[in-house]
Amino acid sequence: MKPDLIVANPFHPEIIAQLDESFALHPLWEAKDQEAFLAPIADRVRAIATFATPTPAAMIAVLPRLEIIAAMSVGVDHIDLAAARARGIAVTHAPDVLTDDVADLALALLLAVARQLVAADRFVREGRWLERNPPLATKLGGARMGIVGLGRIGLAIARRAEAFGIEIVYHGPRERPGAPYRYYADLRAMAGDVDYLMVACPGGAATRHLVDARVIAALGPKGAIINIARGSVIDEAALIEALVAGRLAGAGLDVFADEPRVPPALFGLDTVVLTPHVGSATHATRRAMGQLMVDNLRAHFAGKPLLTRCA
Repeated sequence: MKPDLIVANPFHPEIIAQLDESFALHPLWEAKDQEAFLAPIADRVRAIATFATPTPAAMIAVLPRLEIIAAMSVGVDHIDLAAARARGIAVTHAPDVLTDDVADLALALLLAVARQLVAADRFVREGRWLERNPPLATKLGGARMGIVGLGRIGLAIARRAEAFGIEIVYHGPRERPGAPYRYYADLRAMAGDVDYLMVACPGGAATRHLVDARVIAALGPKGAIINIARGSVIDEAALIEALVAGRLAGAGLDVFADEPRVPPALFGLDTVVLTPHVGSATHATRRAMGQLMVDNLRAHFAGKPLLTRCA
């Protein structure tokens, strides 16, 4: 018999088809009442396939035969890792395959904020160019950018930014061996020395509100923030307050504290560019992420080593 698998999200049809070949699927994303959905299958479920749907300790607790949680994302802050470890449940993720796409979007947001591209687009569409020229924007070449988290994605962003003539510095919990950029142990000090703060670190409790009001204040009215990491990394209320008051030049945000709910206070700000968490949202990359998730699940039930275990 096929192992029972909870499918937490409506994955790409190709991925669903592959999962269906190897597993008995239970589509959690269709359930209106999660508790009622789980009750009749709880004693049979051996695996969960998820993208960004929370997998809390309470869900793990009611699945006594659960062996593996396979995430299609690189981040696993939506999974209670402590609860999984306590039960010996394997957790896998999807690193590397989305690095380029997320780094590309980071640079797109950086360009859009610096050159005021979204505001310029509205300027043309609303016919204002017939009346006057748009305001001048900011040159990227010669600017300094501080990257929060020089991991796979942070390093890919740095290499792209260098092509624009941007000087790179970075902050993280520790210095990265061999990195050709200046390291700051103090995030607030780095924020005070840069024009752009690029947030590219993991989410979770360890980095919650890492970019707080003090860091934002250090960045100052000529600085801008780009966030392609997790909304929880930034104190969103402090960010909005600084943007509305003009104490921050701008922001490019792909992630938010309570997705998909975005604070309406951001909507009317021409200095802010908003995207709906689309860092990895290309056909090729989502297929590759899903394939890695499928391959991890198949490896587990074939008794083979997991490809990308993270817990």
